[in-house]
Amino acid sequence: MKILHVLASVDPRAGGPVEGVRRSGIAMQEAGHEIEVATCDAPDDPYLAAFPFPVHAFGPTSNRYSYSAYLAPWLANHAKRFDAVIVHGLWQYHGFATWKALHDSDVPYYVYAHGMLDPWFKEAYPLKHLKKWLYWPWAEYRVLRDARAVIFTTEEERTRARQSFWLYRARERIVPFGTTVPEVDVASAREAFLQAVPGARGKRIVLFLGRVHAKKGCDLLIDAFARVAQRDDALHLVIAGPDETGWAASLRAQAQAAGIAHRLSLPGMLQGDLKWGAFYASDVFALPSHQENFGVAVAEALGCGLPALISDKVNVWREIEEDGAGLIATDTVDGTEKSLIRWLELDDAARAAMRVQAARTFHARFRIDTMVSALTSLLETRGGRDSEANRNKLAGLREASQPSR
Repeated sequence: MKILHVLASVDPRAGGPVEGVRRSGIAMQEAGHEIEVATCDAPDDPYLAAFPFPVHAFGPTSNRYSYSAYLAPWLANHAKRFDAVIVHGLWQYHGFATWKALHDSDVPYYVYAHGMLDPWFKEAYPLKHLKKWLYWPWAEYRVLRDARAVIFTTEEERTRARQSFWLYRARERIVPFGTTVPEVDVASAREAFLQAVPGARGKRIVLFLGRVHAKKGCDLLIDAFARVAQRDDALHLVIAGPDETGWAASLRAQAQAAGIAHRLSLPGMLQGDLKWGAFYASDVFALPSHQENFGVAVAEALGCGLPALISDKVNVWREIEEDGAGLIATDTVDGTEKSLIRWLELDDAARAAMRVQAARTFHARFRIDTMVSALTSLLETRGGRDSEANRNKLAGLREASQPSR
């Protein structure tokens, strides 16, 4: 199949959806499918050159909605080259542009919600939710209603999505998410991380890796860590990830007030060997998030044999609890402290067994080939007849794509 992914941006700082497209796209490409991407990035954004597929960029845009006058016309003119179009995420223009171009078209489009319909956002940001209601009936509702399928990664996500807006209609499907853990020289990757974060050398590292954002519960983790720090002088907290809102300064001040500033490292975003070295150098992974659709970093941690201490707001918590690949608690300071204490009180044999189980859980549940198989099946069975007709009809007519305006 020939598949077009549509995203607001492929900036790696955007987190899970971008990484998901990268990883699944590479796997589908290796299986013989052709992958292209359309975004509202500026054509000269530096991260485009490193993305592994052809990217058609229709920016720059001047606001968070990422409106581009060029995207919908391009989709209307070029979508017929593709067997399926997959939209990633809501609340930005790229989804509505796809609906405008394709809702009356023979080309099927699909929508990955990526947790963006979770009712937590309604509770946490009521004014933003009211603003969303103003254009929900005219935009996102239609985008979901007319999609060939709206894709959720867990049953938990699908169930929670129905609670955000009473005007809701979608052909819901579940495609388990998956990722990959590359083969690296573990010793050299670990050393690269420790050179970059020297304060963590020789320590028992509690690692948070993800966007430094209020919904992730980093503040809960700092307070909980402060409560247990006296149990082991070797404990060290690393909070690594891009800081889009400037929250890191507040977190440093919080750690200072709690008396653990010298036991906290905030190295920013880690990529490549630094990222994988962080996983392999750490004692345990922690994500006390208030809302998390899947948590790519959770799966990556498990793949590195790193148990996960997560909240029950991370939508894969049931699977991790069932397998014994980590510990689950509420998204509060008390809950996060409870998980840390339970981990610290395990004996060496129990911690080693949980590390082994973490890797087993990754291979059984969260490998990229599981996702690719499920997604390919969905695209072929839901749109297979149309896809075959399109391939026959358009064979020989396909042309090299240009991000024309």
